[in-house]
Amino acid sequence: MLGAGGQLGQALARTAPSRHEVIARTRAELDIADAAAVRRESAELRPDWILNAAAYTQVDRAEDEPARAAAINDAAVGTLAQAAASASSRLVHLSTDFVFDGAANRAYRPDDATRPLSVYGTSKRDGEIRALEADCGAIVLRTAWVYACAGRNFVLTMLRLMREREQVRVVSDQIGTPTWARGLACAVWDLVDGAAPSGIYHWTDLGVASWYDFAVAIQDEALERGLLQRAASIEPIGTAEYPTRARRPAFSVLDTSATRERVTTPALHWRHHLRMMLDELRTE
Repeated sequence: MLGAGGQLGQALARTAPSRHEVIARTRAELDIADAAAVRRESAELRPDWILNAAAYTQVDRAEDEPARAAAINDAAVGTLAQAAASASSRLVHLSTDFVFDGAANRAYRPDDATRPLSVYGTSKRDGEIRALEADCGAIVLRTAWVYACAGRNFVLTMLRLMREREQVRVVSDQIGTPTWARGLACAVWDLVDGAAPSGIYHWTDLGVASWYDFAVAIQDEALERGLLQRAASIEPIGTAEYPTRARRPAFSVLDTSATRERVTTPALHWRHHLRMMLDELRTE
């Protein structure tokens, strides 16, 4: 399992069924951009599955570092997929809602055309293609708005800002689905255990929200659990009022119905999982 130091990598390690022997590698232990190291490791271990949770995720910085983003999210995925094929391994590669342009009027299905708006989205889309073109039975699993108790994510950022500031301004015209890393990890293991056919899958929590809706829910639930001592004023703003280097899809809800029919992990509303994550944070 690659990307073991990230929020999803940690969740995959915690939720791994006991029948699996998991060999986890952080970026320091195995950089997926190091092609020789990837080939050597896969040839030595010859795992049944390679789970790739490693990625370049700095969406705005990627606009200024396109070569770096492409090296990790595109070229390295190709190397990994080819190494998996040579070792008779199957690959699960994590991707993103940012492969879409956000112009749809319904949830995006796995077979919908991709039209990324950013360098990051383009690099992830290209990595998907490389994974699926290799003869390694690749599963590409797209997800969105992932958060956990560790790492860099919207929930932890909001909690920090709400403690530090009297007012927090949050974009209200970008719509998607918050997704708890642990629920996502369980879905990954279900796809592995079910030997799901190669192809593109979608998984997020259920429901939809704007970033503003998400922020309001975070504060409400955190106040109830004593994680915040006072309420901050949360002001909804438009995307135009919060310019960023990279363009983001205005609507990136993913249709997860096909994946839900295949896995045993229960699909739960994002607010339910937010409560579970905050309960976990409170006990740490």
